[in-house]
Amino acid sequence: MFSKKALVTSILLSVVPTSQVLAQSAPSSTNVSAMPASSLPASPVAAESGDCSKNFFSRFAAAYREDAQPADPNAPTPARRAMDAPFDSPPFPNSEWQMGGVPAPIGVPDTNSTYPLEKALGCTKFGQWMQRNRIEVFGWVTPSANLSTSNVTNFPLSYNTRPDRVELDQVITTITRVEDTVQTDHLDWGFDISNLYGYDYHYTITKGIFSNQLLNNPAGANEPLPGKIYGDDPMLFYYDLYIPWVAEGMIVRVGRWLSLPDIEAQFSPQNYLVTHSILYTVDPYTQTGVMTTTKLSQQWTFQIGVNASNDTAPWNSAARPSLQTCVRWVSADNDDMLYPCVNNWNKSDYNYNNVQMYVATWGHRFTKRFHMLTEAYRMYGRNVPGFGPGGTPGQAGSSPYAGTAGEFGIVNYLNYELSSNNMLSFRNEFYNDEKGQRTGYATRYSSHTLGLTHWVTQDLEIQPEIRYEHSYDCNAYNGGRKDYQAVALLDAIIHY
Repeated sequence: MFSKKALVTSILLSVVPTSQVLAQSAPSSTNVSAMPASSLPASPVAAESGDCSKNFFSRFAAAYREDAQPADPNAPTPARRAMDAPFDSPPFPNSEWQMGGVPAPIGVPDTNSTYPLEKALGCTKFGQWMQRNRIEVFGWVTPSANLSTSNVTNFPLSYNTRPDRVELDQVITTITRVEDTVQTDHLDWGFDISNLYGYDYHYTITKGIFSNQLLNNPAGANEPLPGKIYGDDPMLFYYDLYIPWVAEGMIVRVGRWLSLPDIEAQFSPQNYLVTHSILYTVDPYTQTGVMTTTKLSQQWTFQIGVNASNDTAPWNSAARPSLQTCVRWVSADNDDMLYPCVNNWNKSDYNYNNVQMYVATWGHRFTKRFHMLTEAYRMYGRNVPGFGPGGTPGQAGSSPYAGTAGEFGIVNYLNYELSSNNMLSFRNEFYNDEKGQRTGYATRYSSHTLGLTHWVTQDLEIQPEIRYEHSYDCNAYNGGRKDYQAVALLDAIIHY
């Protein structure tokens, strides 16, 4: 699917033949659910960040000091028209069961924290206008560092692709309005414009949206990926219309959204770990089109929409009209969640990242402090050039014949709340790239990752992590030189 692939495309340009990369070129999840709801709000005492006698920078600095104060135990809880939140966030990245395509499950209030930039703007006319119109502005910066047993490339470990580096992964700026789905008496609307700058653009690029900076620039002599080292991607741009009178509420979304089903997501605060599973690395990142999400009852939600295929803009020649549909079920006791999806379906042959994908996620809560998430999928492309009879697995273009190239995998997360600001996550996965069309190597993989998330304040998260992975049928690591890889990583998420 190399659209995720843009990145994947990038990587393959240096570790596998160019013809193979072109055959598969091109970021959740989760999907995106709401941004982390914070239990570490600003200080309950008078906020210096709201003192309009001070200048912007003084208010901005004051907001960080206030956010470092203990949470107010008497802070009111927003009304909700949904089951109680199953988890605590922090320390988990989200307090709700996974669901993509909406800011939060219908009936759940907007729980975005108010970060320093928005607080500092509160004394300006622009900031006051935003407050009157429920428009929020925030973002984060994510630097990271890694030490690896590889010295050429860490791929198929994604995002942190360059070994032994300090990297600027993401600088995200978001302007958003979240529709009020708790009320049921009037239409409401929302939107999101989120821009990404950093190394991660290699993976998130959609063909036809600023993609020339990646796809039209070959890899440098010492770079594992093509394109500029750091680039820009308008990751999200969508409009939501909330219609309360359809069943128990419907959201119609038009624009570009994150792929619905993944446990993982492109935005760093929405993940349990620093790195991503191989499943996530090579599956669809975003779609552009029209999507509806309808709450049928407290336990059932239905989603259906059409898009231009994975990681492809509707106006690009690679676009293929595609169906996307999901059903989400939550048990009456809120301890289990099932989320099966047809993430992409059409009858077209492979084109850019046009893969057919069937995926399901199961979540189980043992206690409010301990839960697991398991995702499995089957994915394939039809008539992929070079993957037909007579071709060499893992070498696109080794024959003139096209054929079906498929892959499947399963990943499991075990997540435990150590305290109100510390979370431990252990991820295990198995992945089979049957013909090597996704990773460049026809082999089975396993990976095992252990990581900690520590919330210093609501504005700062620190995440140390260790990861070991192995390929079983050939050397798939360090550009085909090894059959294993071990990596230690550390990142920081600095909200503003």
